[in-house]
Amino acid sequence: MKIVRRIVRVLLLIILVFSAYALLSGKTYLFKAVAYNFANIDDYKKFSNNTVAVGTPQPWPVSSLYNQTKIPDSLSNLLETLGSVGLLMIRNDSIVVEKYWDGYSDSSLSNSFSMAKSITSLLTGVALKEGKIRSLQEPVGNYLPEFKTGPKSKIRIIDLLTMSSGSDWNESYANPLSVTTEAYYGSDLYKTATGVSAKSEPGTLFSYKSGDTQLLGLVLEKATGQSLSDYAAEKLWKPIGAQHPALWSTDKEKGDEKAYCCFNSNTRDFARIGKLMLDSGKWKGVPLIDSAYYVNSIKPCGTPDETHQKCDYYGYQWWIDPVHPEIFYARGILGQYIIVIPSKKTIIVRLGKKTSRIRVHTVPLEVRYLVNWGLGV
Repeated sequence: MKIVRRIVRVLLLIILVFSAYALLSGKTYLFKAVAYNFANIDDYKKFSNNTVAVGTPQPWPVSSLYNQTKIPDSLSNLLETLGSVGLLMIRNDSIVVEKYWDGYSDSSLSNSFSMAKSITSLLTGVALKEGKIRSLQEPVGNYLPEFKTGPKSKIRIIDLLTMSSGSDWNESYANPLSVTTEAYYGSDLYKTATGVSAKSEPGTLFSYKSGDTQLLGLVLEKATGQSLSDYAAEKLWKPIGAQHPALWSTDKEKGDEKAYCCFNSNTRDFARIGKLMLDSGKWKGVPLIDSAYYVNSIKPCGTPDETHQKCDYYGYQWWIDPVHPEIFYARGILGQYIIVIPSKKTIIVRLGKKTSRIRVHTVPLEVRYLVNWGLGV
């Protein structure tokens, strides 16, 4: 009994110290971080959300060969192992393969995680086309006062798009004290994102940072005078004929959207993003984003990364397959993907709960399998 009492006293002391630190430091988001522990695909249920409204739905045609294309056993086994909840293949504008697991369906919401970065990039291309952002060379300080003076005044919009801001944002997912954890569970995204310091010369080092995308989202809000959700609904979700409203998680009720993550939708509507990109930023022939922006968004940015090699796998918030440079994809941390294979007029969406730790030329193993499947069908 003495040992049990000691253990209880130690645990109570740890809880007391933790609570005191969280309260005195102002890091009250730590209570959420500890309570929820790990991010999940249904985290929209834990957060406040803004709705991305729909207009007139444009349902996908279903191919006469629907679900007659075999999923290779090796891919099927990998998808099962990684906790897949949805798989969709669109070819020649029709659904050819569709499969769901774990009670999910074609209308089930799933967090996109960092696929939202690609959506934020698309909205930047819209704002550029509309002239609400005049140039990607504009300083961020033109929109956010925290970047008007000092070393941060050198950071441009293009630096945010190419993950080369040079900020000291700590992209750590395991550390509860990291700024990334604070952004996910905290209640003041504006303060968190704009509170970064300049660490290196902007435009000289590719270093993946969710904070860069969050700043991009704040720039869009200032440039358009709209929330990201309202702008996305008007300029993207309605024009592409989404069937279901999306939810974009926010830091608090009617707060700022988590631009770097947390756009929640389903396989069929996510595939519309792929269709828009497959058609060079046009929907049924109508340009939605700036044409030059589209071309550059799926080109490797070429900025040296932390290995001192030129980045050949990332454009404007879109990943690129270095083995097949014409193939590009949106990517979320738990294995959320929108893969675009132009040569096959194919879009593949995969949603799930896990990703493989194996990377092949920066490409997650399941993406390599999905790409090979798409190329081979």
